[in-house]
Amino acid sequence: MYELRAHTADVAVEARAKDRDAVFAAIADGLTAAHCEELPLVGERFSVSVLAESEEALLFDYLDELIYERDVRDVLPADHEVRIEREGEGWHLEANARGVPLDAVDAREVKAVTYSEMALEERAEGWYAYVVFDV
Repeated sequence: MYELRAHTADVAVEARAKDRDAVFAAIADGLTAAHCEELPLVGERFSVSVLAESEEALLFDYLDELIYERDVRDVLPADHEVRIEREGEGWHLEANARGVPLDAVDAREVKAVTYSEMALEERAEGWYAYVVFDV
C-alpha cells in the first residue's frame, strides 16, 4: 500500500508492506500514481534487473531505471512485481512491470527520483519506505 504525500515542488510516496519486495513494488506503484490517476488495462510486461551496494541505493536505482524505461520505451510502468536477494556484498533486484503506452494516458512528467528525505527501514509491523520525486 502506498500514499502520495504533498511535498514542496515535488511529490513524495510513502509505503508500508509486509516485506522488502512488497514495499519496493508499492513505492513503484506510487511512482505510477504520481504520473496519472487512471490506467487503461493495456500494455505488455517487461523486465528490469538492478544491482546496488546497499538497499537504499537499490531502491533509488530501481526507481531511476523505471523512469529510464518510461523514456526509452515510451510507456508508463505499472503493476510492479519485485524480487530482491542479497548478492555477496550487495543487493540484486529482478522486477517486471506492465508498460502502459504513454499515448494511452494523460500523464504528468515525473523528472527524477531523489535521495532527499529517502527512508527505507524494517519496522516491527513490516517494511516502510518514503521517496521524493522531482516533478
